Amino acid sequence: MRAYVVRRLLLFFPTLIGVSLIVFIILRIVPGDPAFIMLAGYEGEGSFTQDELDRVRRRLGLDAPIYVQYVKWIASAVQLDFGDSFFTNRPIWEEVRPRLPLTFQFAFMAIFLAIAFAVPMGIISATRQDTWIDYFLRIFAIIGLAMPTFWVGALLLLCLSLWFNWFPPLGYTAPWVDLKTNFIQLIFPAVALAYSTNAVAARMTRSQMLEVLREDYIRTAMAKGLLERVVVLRHALKNAALPVLTLFGVQFGFLLGGSVVIESVFSLPGIGRLLIFAINTRDFPMVQFLVMFIAFIFLTVNLLVDLLYGWLDPRIRYE
Repeated sequence: MRAYVVRRLLLFFPTLIGVSLIVFIILRIVPGDPAFIMLAGYEGEGSFTQDELDRVRRRLGLDAPIYVQYVKWIASAVQLDFGDSFFTNRPIWEEVRPRLPLTFQFAFMAIFLAIAFAVPMGIISATRQDTWIDYFLRIFAIIGLAMPTFWVGALLLLCLSLWFNWFPPLGYTAPWVDLKTNFIQLIFPAVALAYSTNAVAARMTRSQMLEVLREDYIRTAMAKGLLERVVVLRHALKNAALPVLTLFGVQFGFLLGGSVVIESVFSLPGIGRLLIFAINTRDFPMVQFLVMFIAFIFLTVNLLVDLLYGWLDPRIRYE
């Protein structure tokens, strides 16, 4: 186990370096100059001289060769100095830190809802294969795969306003300030975000359960007179859970970065919405930090999922 963790950690940091190189280079080859946007404004209506443009580019460090910019940035990042935002002139961590509680709470609520619905749906669909319940749940899952997340969110708002004449409060209130308002603000975007994840996980759970339920040891357990509920939950589900666990680990990383549109629909000030604004304004330090942060969380979650494999399946040996 220890050797396996060390090997994974040795791959962890080269992966982060690779991500940093990719995002750093892409930001500098796509059209758009941060200095130009700062002087001309977001709408491009401001006027300025070439000398003013050159002066701003020097101040931002954009006049240096790209490899020099990268070395300076990575050297500062190693010291946990992520620089200042181009457009607010505030340290990046101070801009990101207030948004983290919202983003993590949002992602955890979405993944919890997905697990709470997907696993029972997959189990019921597998144990009632080719019945009307199975067909209904499969259609429900396919609809979730077909509908974009932002459309589900907009549809939820439309249904609440038209059918119930009620509109959920937009924005974000911390749970320690008002728990009820916080729950109402986040439950509907979490449902919209969880629906697509739920659809994928339900179908994965169903396929894995069907495969396990055909194994000889399951038929033997049934023949010995064990209750169907005991066989399904204690024997079949545990052995079918590995691919599903992997899927949820991957999906959690996507939920952190993939909540961008939902945050915009529900006016949630999370890091996804901040990332979109930083991309539009070519705020290089902010984009670089947020992409690296999401990559770090993604890799960490996947490492933890791999370590859980040994607990779920004792046959797995990390050596």
